[in-house]
Amino acid sequence: MPTWYARIGWSLIAVAVAAFVMSACSQSPPNPNPRADVPLRPANVDLPRYMGRWYVIAIIPYFLESKYVGSYTDWSLREDGKIDDRYTAHAKTFDASPSNFHFVDSVVPDSGNGEWKVRIVWPIHVTQLTLYVDDDYRYTLLGLRDKSLGWIFARDPDVSDEVYRSLLARFDALGFDASRFRRVPQHPEQIGKPGFLSPGE
Repeated sequence: MPTWYARIGWSLIAVAVAAFVMSACSQSPPNPNPRADVPLRPANVDLPRYMGRWYVIAIIPYFLESKYVGSYTDWSLREDGKIDDRYTAHAKTFDASPSNFHFVDSVVPDSGNGEWKVRIVWPIHVTQLTLYVDDDYRYTLLGLRDKSLGWIFARDPDVSDEVYRSLLARFDALGFDASRFRRVPQHPEQIGKPGFLSPGE
């Protein structure tokens, strides 16, 4: 098979997968939160402080991320003003070799650096909002505008139950269905514990 033909074939497959991902993300169950229809506004973000490694503490599960444990992302500013977004995780078990994914994010102008377009594969983008970041840039909340998906990130892989509950409460106040969130195992013994993902089942 010619190299150019193979590249076109893989590009078409990637576009199809990206379209399926976005479709799946939008097919979420009804949101019972009484604030579900309140529009979201991005937080103001100090972009250089926001860069670096963030561990995925919890997600609203969906098929693409639900199978991963020990996940984290590394953000770094590029010379062109865009952001290299490198996601690393283990599929189902910490014994698995880490999987690595590279996305390119663009900050939406006049959003206070809190709205990003994440390029899944050209020309497919998903828009995500930074909804909260604490004063010390230790915790941050991200979500989609329709509130179908959300993420809790932290600088450290371990977050106390008290802090986790306070971050869920922020999502609830923003109109998300906080009951849908599940913690992402960051240690082998957390797999299968109540409130955590069980990707190996």
